Amino acid sequence: MSARNGGAALSGRTALVTGGSRGIGRAVAERLARDGARVAVHYGHDATAAKETVTAIEAAGGQAFAIHAELGVPGGVEALWEAFDAQADGLDILVNNAGANSRADGITQVSEAEFDRLFALNTKAPFFLTRLGLPRLRDGGRIINTSTGLTRGTAKPELITYAMSKGALDVFTSTLAKELGPRGITVNAVAPGAVDTEMNAHWLRGEANSGARTATRAISPLGRIAEAGDIADIVAFLASDDSRWVTGQWINATGGAQL
Repeated sequence: MSARNGGAALSGRTALVTGGSRGIGRAVAERLARDGARVAVHYGHDATAAKETVTAIEAAGGQAFAIHAELGVPGGVEALWEAFDAQADGLDILVNNAGANSRADGITQVSEAEFDRLFALNTKAPFFLTRLGLPRLRDGGRIINTSTGLTRGTAKPELITYAMSKGALDVFTSTLAKELGPRGITVNAVAPGAVDTEMNAHWLRGEANSGARTATRAISPLGRIAEAGDIADIVAFLASDDSRWVTGQWINATGGAQL
């Protein structure tokens, strides 16, 4: 995937970031746009946040458009691609970032409905989104999946279903890389640890959670909690030409944390 049109590293390329309106997804969308890509910012429920993300990208001189689809439900993937096709004629970078968490208190508290919900959004949606997206993805493209450091550590009991759903995504990543290699398409997973985003606000932010913040900082040799931009910079590398010889990899983005 060589540079097109000169200028920024991703100039002339089109990217799709699922769950791109908030948190890590927003940081990724803004970073890819800053590098020159035209970014499709997908959102499931928060139209206001998606509009704010697009506005911020455009204010910084980038190009973006919002697309809506609820993933993890029948017809969601098809609806996403229909919305994408209405505004773009091909794809170079697919970032499967949309996902959900659950904090049930161990296996006995995980209902079948909750199990199915997490696997539908965290595993099934990126699988079929990618499958239907392949005819649109140009040779030399990039697929980047958001995993979690918990798949290589020991997940807390309340995160068992979340970690399992992301573990399946890791297998998807390494296997798909072999299938798409002949097209020059790389497939990698980025695995964050704790990141200070809205999703984690209930236990990382606020005066009452100072102990949790201190403990989270302590598990990383770098002595701090990740920000969304830390993860976005890794995704940007994997989306660039500089990562052309990196594929099928699980990238530890936990700041060296011992999970």
